[in-house]
Amino acid sequence: MATIQAHEIVKRFGNQTAVNQVTFNVEAGEIFGLLGPNGAGKTTTIRIILDIFKPDSGSVEVLGGTMTEDKKNRIGYLPEERGLYQDISLEMCLNYLVRLKGLKPSYAANRVSELMKQFDLYDHRKKKVKELSKGMQQKAQLIATLAHEPDLIIVDEPFSGLDPVNTQMVKDLLRQEREKGKTIVMCTHQMHQVEELCDRLVLINHGKVMLYGKINEIRRNYASHEVIIHPLNDLPASLPGVVQVEPVNSGYLLHLERNSSPQEILKYLVETGVALEKFEIAMPTLDEIFIQVVTAQEEKA
Repeated sequence: MATIQAHEIVKRFGNQTAVNQVTFNVEAGEIFGLLGPNGAGKTTTIRIILDIFKPDSGSVEVLGGTMTEDKKNRIGYLPEERGLYQDISLEMCLNYLVRLKGLKPSYAANRVSELMKQFDLYDHRKKKVKELSKGMQQKAQLIATLAHEPDLIIVDEPFSGLDPVNTQMVKDLLRQEREKGKTIVMCTHQMHQVEELCDRLVLINHGKVMLYGKINEIRRNYASHEVIIHPLNDLPASLPGVVQVEPVNSGYLLHLERNSSPQEILKYLVETGVALEKFEIAMPTLDEIFIQVVTAQEEKA
């Protein structure tokens, strides 16, 4: 059963249509990427899901039906803009935010202490929030998002301000939440993080859905007619079915003729005695697909 079902949602602000008939589902227990360039309609879509905005038309179901106050306590939301109280201590701020989600004071305090230790913030708990670095404040926001153990987690730019060590910690944490059966919606401009973490995605631009589906299937659909090989010995002087051989990263990118197949090339290489360390169909990165899709839409506009 889908955790989120958005069906043809539309939201206008004056003459501007921010979200234009957007439809997608987020399945239970997956990490789902909600992507798009700045101003694409991502934040408006999130606010509709969270019942902050009402759609002008269309419908959204969350956790099995319409949004309720009880359901809001089952959701953890990390906004791109930090929402921490700057002039009180980190410990006081987090305890207050976590208790807003319905946790009893003693349990909230234990959860906050536990997570501050996990995020290496415990020794800074008495400092005012404004005295913390950008990365520390980002980790504090994550604690506020996760402390009440929500069933649905929505994170907007979760890696902002984090160094590589803390980025890896957050990635591991998101995977752990998925393994617990939690549903995660992740908004980010870091496409390599989406490739690494997400099961499926939707790409929105100018309020419209441009891509939707499993990441591997999307990459396969946009794959060009090329293969990457890393041979252990010399290649033949000519390769039937290959238009161009381009050196790349200690290997070669083979541009194939339209009627050639990767299987035919592999068979020929093996039959001619070429030992291969690596042979793979060249797949575009999400960055490349993102740029291609968004640029094509801009050119049509």
